[in-house]
Amino acid sequence: METTTYAYKTTVNLSFEEAVQKVTEELKQEGFGVLTEIDVKDTLKRKLDVDFRKYKILGACNPPNAYKALQAETDIGLMLPCNVVVYEGEEGASVVAAIDPVASMRAVENIGLEATALEVRRKLQRVIEAMER
Repeated sequence: METTTYAYKTTVNLSFEEAVQKVTEELKQEGFGVLTEIDVKDTLKRKLDVDFRKYKILGACNPPNAYKALQAETDIGLMLPCNVVVYEGEEGASVVAAIDPVASMRAVENIGLEATALEVRRKLQRVIEAMER
């Protein structure tokens, strides 16, 4: 698993479709549902008539933690759901990445969000780690 200042990601030897399916299953194991699915390749083709690699943005939500966050900060909905991306990598591999909610919520400066952000971070890290198995 690779860590950046705002995300966790991994490259897996799965087709794009297999990676989308597996990450969706792993998210469910951690209590997330996928509320939105944006097909970036299709959208860019329709809107700009450009070709792009297969790329999906999955809007993942863990309802109990979303509720806790909303209780602590009503406007936190601007940062929900948690985005997970899957895209075509090199030589038939796929890349799967998840936002680090601690990094994104740091801008809010509400100490009441810290525990929830840490819990969601742990869950998303486990999802990315599970993709490597």
